[in-house]
Parts: sequence; structure tokens; C-alpha cells
Amino acid sequence: MHHEFPEGFYWGTSTSSCLRQDSLEPFGSNARRPGPTGRLAASTTGRKQRVLLSRALPASSVEPSGNAPVPDSFPTPSQLRFPKGFLWGTATSSHQIEGNNTANDWWRTEQEGRVPYKSGAACDSYNRYEEDFDIAASFNNNAARFSLEWSRIEPREGEFSREATEHYRKMIRAAKERGLEPFVTILHFTLPQWVAEKGGWNSRKTINFFERYTRYVAEELGEEAQFWFTINEPNVVSLMGYSLGIFPPHQKSILGFVRSMYLQRAAHKRAYRAFKDLRPDAHVGVVYAMTYFVAYQDRMLSRIAKGLTDHFANKWFLNGSRKEQDFMAVNYYFGVLLHVRWSAPWKWHIKDTSRLRTDFDWEIWPEGIYHIVNIAKRYKKPIYITENGIADADDDQRPSFIRDHLEWLHKAIADGADVRGYFHWSLLDNFEWGEGYTKRFGLVEVDFDTFKRTPRRSYLEYKRICERNGL
Repeated sequence: MHHEFPEGFYWGTSTSSCLRQDSLEPFGSNARRPGPTGRLAASTTGRKQRVLLSRALPASSVEPSGNAPVPDSFPTPSQLRFPKGFLWGTATSSHQIEGNNTANDWWRTEQEGRVPYKSGAACDSYNRYEEDFDIAASFNNNAARFSLEWSRIEPREGEFSREATEHYRKMIRAAKERGLEPFVTILHFTLPQWVAEKGGWNSRKTINFFERYTRYVAEELGEEAQFWFTINEPNVVSLMGYSLGIFPPHQKSILGFVRSMYLQRAAHKRAYRAFKDLRPDAHVGVVYAMTYFVAYQDRMLSRIAKGLTDHFANKWFLNGSRKEQDFMAVNYYFGVLLHVRWSAPWKWHIKDTSRLRTDFDWEIWPEGIYHIVNIAKRYKKPIYITENGIADADDDQRPSFIRDHLEWLHKAIADGADVRGYFHWSLLDNFEWGEGYTKRFGLVEVDFDTFKRTPRRSYLEYKRICERNGL
């Protein structure tokens, strides 16, 4: 029997006053929060309970890892289609997956014990990149982001390795042979040891070194790919290496942070012009990490802090290099709640206890991707989400993490943002810098003893999205 409720009947969900209400927006029926996060009702008593909030996954010929059953159906909002030609991919970096990159500053800092873990053979992807591209192609990716290793290409100052150059040529071609549009990062964190010894991003000489290296890459490999990134996350390099002292060169200096930011911006601009001089048809830009900042209860001091932090963390670098960007390449992982008080003027960041958290203890703010895209939209260039992912060893949260962020990304597109691609971090579990192999970001689980690759449940979720070009 078919029953109908009275006309005008209200449908909705309820929350408690301790949860943020200012971010709720009308969506669909009377009032519902966009995104299938389940966050407002999520239990905080354990990770295993959170899997109940994850969306079901369709059956697949690929066997996922873990013991969780994979249901046969998956309820989807079929209207959420991404633009025709949208690029779906995953992102990786050389030092994190290749293995045995013995000539860079990270390898040295690992051997000296200045970080608690050693990368070793990593995922052995230097030898297994074709297998990795096969996996990416198997879940209907049409793009792949990966990086060159400067220390392999120029292991000693002014000496360029033909063997390494040809290896990366083969790698780029292998991606294209599998229908994957290559997005190539020229520098992803690691410097050759000889560059580090000459001052790294403390020295203006590094600008010249990087320009020469970029010019060589453009001459030798530029015609192999259309899309190129000069530097990955210069703000993270400066923060972690020159301010907090966690990454090489392990400095703790505000002046070092500022100087390294200036030098990296100058290096990007010089590298951009050098690449475009040789390959004018190439699309070139920098990859920048953005954070979603939220003012606590919209209070005045917190709003001021948000404005300042937004400017210096998200906009300053890009404002000064907008002419040297063919697109906006944005990495997004988490949001930060800012609460400024006279009683604790230097403690701005507080935890939002209503939020689910990753294995990295990062707060999950899916709506943040909408807001950082709106920042990028102001530069009036095409936008690519070049990293977005979650440390989640049990794979409990990753399926819903992907869907929630993509729903908000779709909303940004619907509101006029020219977003042309999304790259999930990461294809594989990998060497997560100072955290070693303890943080698992991969859609594919890696056994670091045997290098066996095993797709996770979230692999199936992302595969379905790529197949449909939508949610």
C-alpha cells in the first residue's frame, strides 16, 4: 500500500548545540547537510564503529583486503555527474615509492637517524611502475600524477644521467600507453645531497640550480607530457624543514621559513619561464597545499585570525606567482578551527571534538574542499585537485571520505569553479616522510616485505566513481 505524508511535511535531521551550526546549508529536501558524512551522528568510541557509517561498496572482480564484507548494491545520487572529460587519477612521489634514492637529502637524514624511519626499498616502484600503472588503469583512471627524482637525474652538480632520463621517458610513455594523462612533478620535496650541502633553500644558488635542472627536463622530456608541476608544496617544505625542524635541513627559524618561501617562489617563477621558453605549449604550474580555516563561533578575534592565516598560508605565495601559473594545482587534506582568546593569545588552533579524525589525527572537514576551491577560483584559471586523501590503515573511513569530498567538489563546480581533475593521494601505501610506513594512505595496500599490492575496499569505491564520472 502506498502512503503519502501531508503536503508541507518537514523532513530533516537533528543535532546538539555543541556541534557547529553555521556550516549547515539547505540541500535537497527541507534541510539536510550535503555529503554522506554521517559525522553528526558518528560515534567516537572506536574506529570499528565508524565503518557502519561508511557507504556500501559494489561487488567487483577485484578482491579487497580486510575482512569487511562488500555488499552487492550501492545507493547513489545519480544526478552528481562531473564535466565531460574530467580527469580522475591518483598521486605519488618518487622518494616515497621508488626505493633506494640514495643521493638525496632525505636518504642522508634517514641514515643519520634524524628521522625515526628509513625509506629503504619503499614500494620498489622504480622497478614496478608498469604494474602500478596497470592497477591505476584497472579502476578507470584517465590520469596519473607522479614525480621525477632530481638526485637520480643530476646526481652530481652539472652531471646529468642519461640512464635516469631514459627511465623517466619510459615511465611517462608507459602511463600514456595505458590511457593515463601524465601530470609530472619536477621536484617533490627531496633535494640532491650536493644541492643541500650548498645551502638548499637557504641559498639563492638553489634558484640557479633548479632553473638549470628544469631546463634540462624541458629539453629532454618536455615533449613527452603536457602537464608539469615545478615544485610540490613549497609551503610544507618551508614549514616542516625550516620552521619546525622535522624535515631536512631540520632548522627552527622564522627567518629561515620566510627566506625559503621567497626563494622557492623565485625558483618556481624562473623554472616556469625556462620551461615555457622551450615548450611554450606545455601547461606548467606549482602545486600548493591549502588548509580550510574556520573562525570559532564566528567571533571577531577568530575572524581576524582567519583572515590573516588565510592570507599568509593560502594566498601569499600564489598572489606573487599568478602570472607564472597556467592553472591552479591545489592539495587539500584538512580543516583547522581557530579560536583566539585574550587569555591564550598565542594558541589559535583548537580541536573540534565533533569531527572524525584520521590516523594522522587530522580533522576531517569535507566542506573545506569547496572553500579552498573558491579561493583558487579567484585566479581565473583551470583548477586541479592534485592531492586529497586520508591516513586510514583499516580503510574504515576512506570510502566515505572520498564521496564526501567529491560531493563538495561537485558543488564547487556547480557554483562556477572550473575544476578539471581530481587526484587521490595515494595510489599506494608509501613512505610517509617522518612517519615512515606507519601511516597508510593507499587505495592499494602494500606489503613492504614482499611488495605485494592488494586493493582495498576504497579502491572499489573510487573505481566505481571513475567509471561513472560521478557519484
